[in-house]
Amino acid sequence: MKISVVSLALVALFGAASAQSASAQAMMTPGTVRVGGMAMYPTKNIVENAVNSKDHTTLVAAVKAAGLVETLQGKGPFTVFAPTNAAFNALPAGTVETLVKPESKATLTKILTYHVVAGNLTADKIMAAIKAGKGTATLKTVSGGTLKAMMNGPKNVVLVDEKGGVATISTYDVIQSNGVIHVIDQVLMP
Repeated sequence: MKISVVSLALVALFGAASAQSASAQAMMTPGTVRVGGMAMYPTKNIVENAVNSKDHTTLVAAVKAAGLVETLQGKGPFTVFAPTNAAFNALPAGTVETLVKPESKATLTKILTYHVVAGNLTADKIMAAIKAGKGTATLKTVSGGTLKAMMNGPKNVVLVDEKGGVATISTYDVIQSNGVIHVIDQVLMP
């Protein structure tokens, strides 16, 4: 009788463990970071992770509207500077609504690909490039534009776009199977 009680307890324990939520499992998976309250798994690609972030629903909608889902699911590697919903909300009223219209697809694509750099640029690599550049690193974006990366304090990287806008990286090194995401607090403009 004791064996069956122990067996039932073990079955219940292991059954409960296998039914854990994704967030609890993420705490056990090495390299997993939480963004927008959700786990970002290093074994999933950029799109597979981004769709789960509650802080990036506008970005995901924009990526879909621009037809970039397949690209960002590709082999890469890509470095994505991902603006939060708050960053999109800070744009002038009506901007996002206009950008996601079919007739604005080219403009939207240019803005979104301006947030992507080819390669796997972790925070350490960006900071090393800034140091090598004596305070500034120039990053070539997939759209063909450039971003300037600079330090704002000992461990705070900021990006300056071609119009002088400044975005701060708030979450670094969200490792993906096809690159890395850095969460930023502003939308960058080419």
